[in-house]
Amino acid sequence: MSPNPDMNEADVFEAVADAVPDNRAVTIDGVTYSYREFDEVANRMGHLLQANGVEPGNHVALFMRNIIEHLASMVGLMKIRGVGINVNFRYTEDELAYLFADSDAVATVVEAEYADKVAAILPRCPELRTVLCVGPATEALTSACAERGVTLVDVDAELPKQSSERDFGPRSGDDTWVVYTGGTTGFPKGVVWRMADYYYACLSGGNPYGDPHNSPEEVAANSGNGAFLNVMVSAPLMHGAGTFTLFTFFNLGGHIIMQRDFDPVAILKTIEEYKAGMLVFVGDGMGVPIIDAMAENWDQIDVTSLFAVASGGGIWSKASRDKLRSLLPDVIVRDNFGASESGNDGELQMSGEGEVRLPAGPKVMVVDDDHNPIAPGSDEVGFLVRRGHIPLGYYGDEEKTARTFPIIDGERVSVLGDMARVDEDGSIVFLGRGSGCINTGGEKVFPEEVEQILKSHPSVLDALVAGMPDPRFGQAVAAVVSLREGESASEEEIQEFVRGKLANYKVPKRVVEVEQVKRSPAGKADYRWAKEQVAPADA
Repeated sequence: MSPNPDMNEADVFEAVADAVPDNRAVTIDGVTYSYREFDEVANRMGHLLQANGVEPGNHVALFMRNIIEHLASMVGLMKIRGVGINVNFRYTEDELAYLFADSDAVATVVEAEYADKVAAILPRCPELRTVLCVGPATEALTSACAERGVTLVDVDAELPKQSSERDFGPRSGDDTWVVYTGGTTGFPKGVVWRMADYYYACLSGGNPYGDPHNSPEEVAANSGNGAFLNVMVSAPLMHGAGTFTLFTFFNLGGHIIMQRDFDPVAILKTIEEYKAGMLVFVGDGMGVPIIDAMAENWDQIDVTSLFAVASGGGIWSKASRDKLRSLLPDVIVRDNFGASESGNDGELQMSGEGEVRLPAGPKVMVVDDDHNPIAPGSDEVGFLVRRGHIPLGYYGDEEKTARTFPIIDGERVSVLGDMARVDEDGSIVFLGRGSGCINTGGEKVFPEEVEQILKSHPSVLDALVAGMPDPRFGQAVAAVVSLREGESASEEEIQEFVRGKLANYKVPKRVVEVEQVKRSPAGKADYRWAKEQVAPADA
């Protein structure tokens, strides 16, 4: 059956809520909502946003951690055809001002913890006319809104007054949703998705385990099978992987379990309490501390209910996977590959040597600099390309849209920043981000490959690899590492460890030890920060 161009996640969610109204939908910090109850909260939020001037197509910045108002804002916006803008709650004031202005956000739903940050950036957000505050607004925010003539709404007081009815207008597959990139190597950009494409590419067409479902009714008819799915999602909702996971399991009628803050031990205790069968996180930034805590608390916290552990949105190292399997040898391990610009692209497979592969399939291919497909079996390195359901482009950036979403062989595609080569069997060997590739004397080094080895060192907790200026080779490989508590390792010891596993030109010429490797709240690498750490003092 052909894809349905009118698919809209708000319609799908409502169909599921009607089919399994008494199933547990979401638990956050111990408070549980059934599908009926959560749908009513989302309806109230949709009405509250409408009452404060949010119209179809308007952008609303969601500046919160994992709280019920964050979930309700996302679903509520979809219901009224508004557009959510994901905000990294660790951004500085300058970064926030850029994001709010770049997205043309007309309103924001902000948790009171961040009220003063919104107050500080209001003068630089000309389009922002409404601030909906969850929790008591600070004096600074109250004053700033009054001075700018911005409407300030007390969500705690006003949300219960709103109607819980679904008296919204019809939606369309042409409604849009925006996912801002992590900005790990540059400024974040807003990726604009048609709702129908978002459903098929990012949410696996309502069925991650088979053929897509092409109507809300078809999704709903299968949602009863998800009643047993208790899924612990440790990723923040402001990250694409967290949102993709949320709606994917909502569409299955599953039970999403979340916490406002990232706390590895608390996550394990929650898994034990709710007998969660699945755990989802973002790469090593979250996976390593969770699995380390699992090992340290193995006799105190029972996590044997887990039958599957999945990562997405970041590299998950072989060392961390192996540690998990030593604790739960029968657990299903899944590493999902995807991007804001492509959605869910499939499952990565890792060899015993740590080589990462993406199975051959119709949705992905590899092209050279001139967009010519690379033949299987050649040693040529090219760019990964996503085909099929892809975004409309980057919000407000026609030039970058044209570069990233060109037409190849008559088909509009998404050219990702990831580099790869194609083996003889058609499988794709993932090498790493092209923007982070280090050119040292003509040799290309992908940070992810070196990071995999560094993280397998018994004393290394986390690591990032970046290029530093080199007068002879242009760039040299350098690393930033944090060590496990109570462990020590000299620069020479770490270099010798890597030298035994990789070619000499890939061995970090400089190793900088830091207390903690800087990552986003979702565990995404901050390569700009890494480059600053490894740069020579006189650079």
